[in-house]
Amino acid sequence: MLKIIFGENNVVDIQQIQEGVSFALTEEQKMLQKMAREFTQKEIIPVAEEFDREAKFPEEIFHKAREFGIVNMNIPAEYGGIGATAFEEVIVGEELGYGCTGISTSISTNGLGALPIILGANDQQKQHWLGERLVDKGQFVSYGVTEAAAGSNVVGIETRAERKNGSYIINGSKTFITNASHANFFTVFAKTDPSAGHRGMSCFIIDRETPGVSVGKKFDKLGQRASDTAEIVFENVEIPAENLIGQEGQGFYLAMKVFDYSRPGVAAAAVGLQRRALEESVKYAKERHAFGVPIYQHQAIGHKIADMAINYEASRLLVWQAAWAVDTGTVNPKLAAYAKAFAADMATRAAVDAVQVFGGYGFMKEYPVEKLLRDVKIFQIYEGTSEIQRNIIVRELFR
Repeated sequence: MLKIIFGENNVVDIQQIQEGVSFALTEEQKMLQKMAREFTQKEIIPVAEEFDREAKFPEEIFHKAREFGIVNMNIPAEYGGIGATAFEEVIVGEELGYGCTGISTSISTNGLGALPIILGANDQQKQHWLGERLVDKGQFVSYGVTEAAAGSNVVGIETRAERKNGSYIINGSKTFITNASHANFFTVFAKTDPSAGHRGMSCFIIDRETPGVSVGKKFDKLGQRASDTAEIVFENVEIPAENLIGQEGQGFYLAMKVFDYSRPGVAAAAVGLQRRALEESVKYAKERHAFGVPIYQHQAIGHKIADMAINYEASRLLVWQAAWAVDTGTVNPKLAAYAKAFAADMATRAAVDAVQVFGGYGFMKEYPVEKLLRDVKIFQIYEGTSEIQRNIIVRELFR
């Protein structure tokens, strides 16, 4: 048995080192990946172009995915979910993102909307909203932070929640809210004490049927058109005090924690799009000839595709690391920011280069890479812009 000796008394078994880190999926993880890949091939890819063209919400696909266990993955088993790890979520997220990031966003948003409840709610709230509403009834939940004047600056939200006779009165609006038109309830961040800065923010669960809640017309978007995005307005919405998640003033800290858990999954979808761009480019560059040879033999094209492959593998490893950190309880905002920023930026580069590989055909809707280019841009914007991710990285490096 090979031993490594550090100093006089520090002996480490090399086998223990090798068993501590693995880049191979377990058999169970491979089965999950295979199931998600087959679901994507059968249910998503054949209809992706139609749903994109018509900006059609994939409700039927959502419910099929729920039957397969790839919706509400992060809901703990005690509330009827499967209690998937973050690592299992990113495995599925890459496969769904490969097929269509608009449809995958629609499928995965319940996981985001449920996170404040999973991370901050009491048992009674979890039983009702996670178990009864999401698992048993198969409902939709949306996550409400962003406002017209408060995107990257979460502390700048203006939605107000005022305590009154054992209830809260909510006034304000949220914008760019995914699945808003279909959500049955929302997890919403509002100011309970505007004078307290980030310590004055709280989080609430708001049922769509509550008087005063209205959802505006969905936005007509450049990409990810199968994903519903709309505005929510709250006009004197009265909710019971029991719909407060955690304590007053803890909303900002909860929102930051949600980002640590959600960003690896968003980055995984970008990784899936990268793989799609890579595989479509390899296929086309084999078939298309110029100057008497397949175009991949021209270094200008071959190197673009080689870079796609390098960046795809690097992005996936960063995503896996960020998910591993969540699962091991060593959550670090820097790791999630690495994964989100790099995967988003490299997916954008891959989509641009894929269109270039296809040449004039890449600009036509007849070919899939045109859609990849439209879909990819939002990855550099939502769940924290690429610039914000770099701000986080700088903050953590210079603490």
